[in-house]
Amino acid sequence: MKVAPPPDLALQVQRALAEDIGGGDLTAALIPADAQGRARVITREAAVVCGRPYVDASFAAVDASVSIEWPVAEGALAAPDQILCIVTGPARALLTAERTALNFLQLLSATATITHRCAGLLEGTACRLLDTRKTIPGLRTAQKYAVRVGGGNNHRLGLFDGILIKENHIIAAGSIAAAVAAARAVGGKVPVEVEVENLTELDQAIAAGADIALLDNFPLQLLRAAVAANRAAARPLEASGGVSEDTIRAIALTGVDFVSVGGLTKHVRAIDLSMRFEWRA
Repeated sequence: MKVAPPPDLALQVQRALAEDIGGGDLTAALIPADAQGRARVITREAAVVCGRPYVDASFAAVDASVSIEWPVAEGALAAPDQILCIVTGPARALLTAERTALNFLQLLSATATITHRCAGLLEGTACRLLDTRKTIPGLRTAQKYAVRVGGGNNHRLGLFDGILIKENHIIAAGSIAAAVAAARAVGGKVPVEVEVENLTELDQAIAAGADIALLDNFPLQLLRAAVAANRAAARPLEASGGVSEDTIRAIALTGVDFVSVGGLTKHVRAIDLSMRFEWRA
């Protein structure tokens, strides 16, 4: 399934180039202005490729004459030492845009890769994988795009498109019921989710009419008990907190509807890429 890039892609690329180039690329100026170049971007490790639109936009913003050939599709699994793309054009432009383009490609491919692994661990269950708001500042939509490319699903994008009532909100409101009532008053039709820490709070969230209950750091036995307690109400249940690749399948098999993993976007390790130049006259 093709995933649409986020609408602020061009702005993210513009900002990334601005922080790298500043008043001008002094090093690229060492290269003759009429020199042409060709470069291959290679992955040194297996990865789900993600970030093609960002790479294309990075080079195009520096010089629209740069051409890029992609032997691999967005979302495809690449093997170690595989060529991801071949970039051709003015040598100065290739050098100037290189780091920005690779930064996007290695980060987003990393996010898509770990998402792909976690989504694979949920195969055969009815549980869906969600991301969180634990993203790199300024790159939220990019990382959430990568999650979708990797086979995951987005939780709320920010504080504006969904309400998640957590412990501090409950304390400030006075109770779960009061917090949910206030959320309905200000939130309109956006979904209202309540984070609960035990079965008593789950019962209160259900009674208050919450759309979703987030089961925070529930052990497996308690997750199963929560699923049983929720059977009549049939509210969607999300498990969260300390989820890893070692535990995610066991959590899904308890019968929860969703499992959210902050590590999809928070603990990413960039994919090892390299850009190898072939100079041309």
